[in-house]
Formats: sequence, structure tokens, C-alpha cells
Amino acid sequence: MKPKSTIEQYADIVVIGFGAAGACSAITAHDAGVEATILEKQPENKHYSNSRMSGGGFHSPSPDGDFESIKSYAKAMFSGENLPHKLEGEQPEFSDGLAHAWATYAPQNEAFMQGLDPQFKTFRSMGAAFADFPGADRAKYACLRSTYGTEYDIGSNDNTKDAAKALKESGEAFHACLLTGVQSRKIPVYYETVAESLCVNDDGVVTGVVAVRNGERITYHARRAVIITSGGFEYNVRMRKAFLDGPGKEGWAFYGSPANTGDGIRMALKIGAALAKVGSIAGRVICAIPERRHGLKIGLNTSSVGKPNEIVVDNLGQRYAAERRITKDPSRYIFYKEALQFDTVTLTYPRIPSWMIFDSTLMNGGALVSAAAAAYNDIDWDKGNQNALRNGWILQGATIAELAAKIRAHPENRERMDVSALEQQVAKWNRYCDAGNDPDFNAEPDTMGVVRKPPFFAIPLYPGGPNTKGGLRSNARREVLDWDDKPIPRLYAAGEINSAFQFVYQGGGNLAECIVFGRVAGANAAAETPLA
Repeated sequence: MKPKSTIEQYADIVVIGFGAAGACSAITAHDAGVEATILEKQPENKHYSNSRMSGGGFHSPSPDGDFESIKSYAKAMFSGENLPHKLEGEQPEFSDGLAHAWATYAPQNEAFMQGLDPQFKTFRSMGAAFADFPGADRAKYACLRSTYGTEYDIGSNDNTKDAAKALKESGEAFHACLLTGVQSRKIPVYYETVAESLCVNDDGVVTGVVAVRNGERITYHARRAVIITSGGFEYNVRMRKAFLDGPGKEGWAFYGSPANTGDGIRMALKIGAALAKVGSIAGRVICAIPERRHGLKIGLNTSSVGKPNEIVVDNLGQRYAAERRITKDPSRYIFYKEALQFDTVTLTYPRIPSWMIFDSTLMNGGALVSAAAAAYNDIDWDKGNQNALRNGWILQGATIAELAAKIRAHPENRERMDVSALEQQVAKWNRYCDAGNDPDFNAEPDTMGVVRKPPFFAIPLYPGGPNTKGGLRSNARREVLDWDDKPIPRLYAAGEINSAFQFVYQGGGNLAECIVFGRVAGANAAAETPLA
């Protein structure tokens, strides 16, 4: 059914998407004295952005850190071109400007957030994850975690989605702070409003957005600019097949917002926008369940990987890395590249899926996945993991051989599991644990624990994670560019749709760049001269 009428509304800045980047863009534009409007496709009572579903960590180097050191560290993460071993920079045309903006704004991140809501609190979780990068020693780098509580457990698996603001933690606290900033400024947010296309005049200037709300087509005219902050394409089947390495539909899983369907990328491509590093993601290997969103598996943050009493093997039953690397910063955000290994002899992906093999000790030790990730997706994964077992999301065997046979029968293993190989691998791992040393992959001693207590269990793991990071090619001003690297007039973007982290990634980077480059986009958009 087509929308039945056309309505026209006006604002200086129209922001597409209400995540962290959208909120920071709109707040910055508002504070510059211009009128901003936010369009959000999700309903207000189920508004779960990737920012809200995140762990709530963000980079905020000390304001006392050395400016050039912060800039050098950021440039290494963004592009890698200032590393002696790097063949070429990932985005050399813009990396210096991006790093300069980072060194300027990132040390203000904590103060910016607390300025939105003085009740918002932070706790330091780590410093520079890449200790050998240029500038790491003098940047006074810091990653902070978000909370409204008086105490905070960094390893907490609790879900505070429905808690009062004073009890919110992690991404819930981060989102609540941004929401406070938006609401206190009375910035209009139009929920259940789906942006369809960008308005462009005869001179190629972006002048607004056409959207649909309540069955009506609405044109939101932008006097100054449009800012796209609609996130990535985790739940767009066609884009995943086009942009992701390997089997894009069945071989990946994400635990971010199902609302991230690449809308902003699609709209910008139609008016000539270029793409950059569109297949990059922040990811590792995570479990997925057969239930679907937009025809795709639902992923869950599998934080139990890398703990004692489990190992991760490929489809043939062989370990291929120290398990803690899968969940430890910074390797966890680039580990998916190892899971994408392609066997050029058998023409298969032996690590898609991989398999988490564990015993009753871990099974009985608490939820194997993030409670928050499950709750946002309406997945009933209880703390004892029994619902997952009953639903067949977890396989069980009385012996390792029986478990291997069940894995072999799993449709996505395609009868590749070698029963004796898995038995031998588990036995070898147990010997390593007894000796306190892993000569194969140098697992950290405190992560080693035998897989010995029956019954035994397995979960399939797929490349994936919270979000994609590639998309629209944009300069340091966050102007969206065409294929000749010319800015599309009055079109900006920020957040996961054009992430600055195109070489490597440190946890908390996505939220930090939403603050930094949301502010950059908001300030530059607000500075545009109003259209006549």
C-alpha cells in the first residue's frame, strides 16, 4: 500500500538515525543555534540502536595527554600509514584530518557526555590497547565505561534495558545520557519515520529527505544540510552478499540492531556517493540461533569464549588460535579475518562455522551469552542455558565422540567433523591444562581449564559481531564524497556508516567516533549558509 499523501516540514538540519552519532550531531547543531530534527525508523518503545545495545565503552584520552601523541595513535588505528610495516594507508587522503579532529575532540568526550547529564558516570577500563603504536606512550589514552550506578562491574552480564535510569549501566547508560541531552534541548525526534530517499535540486545540492510515517509520505526540507547516521548494513541480505567476504548470508551473524539495514548507504548511492572499505566490520566469531530477522540469523555476544573449560575448533575438529584472542581487546575486533580462511584445495571455509566445545563446568557456570544482547532481540536465553539446550541451539553429548557425531550431523557442518580428531584435540588440550602450558597457541594460563566433566556441549560460531564499519566515503569534515572525491553539497555522515577505524579497532572506538565525528558533522552542517 502506497503512502496516501505528502506533507512538508522544515528544519535547518535533518538527521537520519537516532543513535549516538545522530544524537551528537543534532545536539551540536542545536547548540550552534540552528534547528535540528531527527528521523528514527524504530518505534519509541522499542528504540534499540547499536549505541544502546553496546557495552557503553568509549575512548576519552586525558586532556593532559600530548596532542601529537593522541593524533599519531589515532592515525595508526584509522589508517596504519605511520607504521613502518604497513604496505599502504587505508585512507591516506583523509587520515591526517581525521586524526587531527580526534586529537582535538576525543579528550573532551567524557566532559561532553557529563555536560549532557551531570548524573552520568564513567569508570576507566583500559588504556592504549596497541601499546607499540606511535604515541601510545604519551597519549594518556583511556577507554571509559558508562554507568549511572555507584558501583560497576566491568564483567557484568546484567541487562538493565528496563531499569530506572539511576540503575542503568553500559550501553543503556550511554543511551540514557544522550536521550537526556536531546530531550532537554527539545530536539524533535520523529519515531517510526522511515527515510526513503534524499532530495536533490538541479544543482546537485541535497535539500532534504523523503520519509514515510504512519502511512504518509513526508518531505523534510533541510535549509542547511542532511546528516546520515543510520548505521551499517548488518541486516541487509543483498548488501551482505555484495560486500562481506565469504558466504555473506549464512556465514555471518551480528548482534547489533536489526534496524541496521543499510538505508543510508542505499539512499546516498542513488545520488552518486562513493563507497570506502565497505566490507570492514568490528567482529570475531559469535554464536547464532536459527531464528531470523530479515531472513538472517540472530547473533549473540558470546562472552564465554576464552574462559576455562572450553576450546574453539574448526569444522574438522582442530583448534586454530588461543581462544582468549577471540574475546580480548584488541584482537577480538579483527579476529573475524582469521575465521574467513578459505581452503584453496577443498574450496571450503573450514572455520565457518567454528565450534565452541565445552563441558558441564562451564555450562553450569552462568549464561554463555550476553543477557543484554539476548533481551534486545527477545531471545529467551536463561542464565542456566537450559532454554538454549531445549531449543537445540546448544548440542549435547555424553562423550566427546557422541558430541562430535552430533556436530557432524549439523546441516552447516556438512559431515566434515572428524570424530577421532576432536577426541584427540580435547585430550591434548586437557594435557596442556594439566601442565599449565599451551605450546600450540600460548593460551593465557588463567584461561586454561580442562574440558573433562560430562556431559559435553557445542555451539556453532560464525564470523560477526556488533556492527559493520565500512560504507560511505567521507572526508575529515565528514562530507560524503562522490567517486571523484568531490563533496556532495550539504550531505554529511557520521558513525558506523563511515567509520574512521579502517585499519584496526580498539574497543569503545565506535561510540567515541560517534561523539567526535557526530560533533564534527553537526558543526560543519550548522555552518552551511541557509538555502534561499
